[in-house]
This record gives sequence, structure tokens and C-alpha cells, in this order.
Amino acid sequence: MIDWLLEGDPVIQFQTKRDLLGEIDLSIKDKMLEEGWVKYYLEQQKPDGHFGQRFYQPKWTSTHYTLLDLCLFEAPVTSSILDVIHKVLEEERGLDGGVNPHNEIQYSDVCVNGMFLNYACYFGADEEKLEGVIDYVIDSIMPDGGFNCRINRSGAKHSSVHSTLSVLEGIERYKQCGYTYRLDELKKMQASSEEFLLQHRLFRSDKTGEIIHKNMLVFSYPPRWKYNILRAMDYFRWANRPYDERMQDALVYIKSKEKNGRWKVQAKHPGQQHIILEESRSNSRMLTLIAGRILKKYPVA
Repeated sequence: MIDWLLEGDPVIQFQTKRDLLGEIDLSIKDKMLEEGWVKYYLEQQKPDGHFGQRFYQPKWTSTHYTLLDLCLFEAPVTSSILDVIHKVLEEERGLDGGVNPHNEIQYSDVCVNGMFLNYACYFGADEEKLEGVIDYVIDSIMPDGGFNCRINRSGAKHSSVHSTLSVLEGIERYKQCGYTYRLDELKKMQASSEEFLLQHRLFRSDKTGEIIHKNMLVFSYPPRWKYNILRAMDYFRWANRPYDERMQDALVYIKSKEKNGRWKVQAKHPGQQHIILEESRSNSRMLTLIAGRILKKYPVA
């Protein structure tokens, strides 16, 4: 499996060496700028710094989703990307302090802000310019410990796993990148949001035990804003959380999708793409890498 992974894109090569072999090979970061996914994405940046039509349109070639992908790829940091992140913070600011690309909607979307926080921190946004986003996220937590992007729109009484995971990823990135503004409050929220996911065994109703939605068991990459248990377990691995028995159902399911040491692309999210990273229903190097590093951290007999 390792040899096969190392034949893939430089993005996969770098993360495979680090996560499965314990080797940091920074020369592969330079290689990302010369060939493959990262090089192609960066070539799509326009003179004004944006990608696609504007910050959030269209899915999935907009500035927002392009920068989220580049963050997941762990692309080298470039000044042009940092410049457009600061531009977004100036031009797309909502009245509540969050990033809000929807002029017709008064309130920001906490799911968008969780994703934004993830890549803005990765690419090194100025901390003082992120303070409004942090204030907004902290104000958006729900009584059950998680988040829901509908709370300020159509209303919500229960957190969403989609929004909760996006915010968790943003908080963890913020913490790992060394930001400190209101960090203690964020850590408490992070713990409550992780507990929210675990109370649902990552994909089950906390009341009936039934699967919340079948799509949570469908693996795709990039995940976009959509929740699935592979993405959730990769978050817990990345955050270095200890094994919890409530992860077991998800881990067993992830293991069950292995065929000859590989995992397949199960679905794509409809929309425009810069490039097709891996074909649907084909063996996926990226999903195999993600599943492999999860099961290395949390082995399943």
C-alpha cells in the first residue's frame, strides 16, 4: 500500500511519509509547486487574487472552497493566498463580525466561518484580523454543545454534525498554529463539540440509535462542507484524542470498506471542479491514506 501511495500526487506523497512512515520530507512541498494538484490550483488564481467568480461562488471553484482544498492539501504558503484572505476579511465581513458572503442574509454562517478559520489560520492570517470571526464563533455555540448554521436563519434547536465538525477543524487549526485570542474559551467549546459528536457515536441519533443519514457513511474527497465519519475520525486523529468506545461503530465501518488494502471513491459532490482528483468508484490514494492513518491511530482487530 505504501509504495502505491508514494506513486500518487506530491500532496499524497508528503502526507504518506509523515503520517504512515513518520518522515517529514520538506522537498516534496517544493515539488507541489512544480507539478500536480497544488500547481494546477494555484494557476487558477486571478489577478484580483480570487478564484472562480467570487469568494463563495461557484461551488466548488470559488475562493472559499479552493483555499479550503489547498489547506487540506497542506500546500506551501504563498503571499498571494495570504493577501486574498485578508481581502476577504475586509470585503466579506458581516455585521456580527463573521465572514458573510451573502449580502441578502443579515447573519453569517457558522459553518462557513469554521471552514474559513481552518484555512485562514493555516495560511497565517493576522490574528487581530481574525478576532471578529472568533467572537462570532464563540457567540454561536448552542446549548447542546455544538453548532448549527441555521440558528441565525430558519432557526435550530439541535446542533448539526456538519457545522460542528467544520468549527472543530477551525478551532484545532487555530490552536495548532499558535493563535491565542480567547483560546481558553475555544478549548472549552472544542471539548463540548467533540462530546456532541461522540454522544451520537459519530453518525447515530442520540435518541433512537438509528443512522442519522446514509450519506454520513459515504466517503468522498475533498469533503467540502459535508460530514462523513471518515472526515470525523480523521479530525479526532489530527487532534490527538484518545480512543473512546463511542468511536468503535465508525471505526469498524471504515475498516469494512477496505478491499485489498485500498479504499474506493464512493461519491462526488455535484458542482464545478478545478480538476478531477480521482475518478468515482476508483481506488483512491487519498481515501486510503486517510483511512490508513486513522486505523494506525485507532486499530481495529
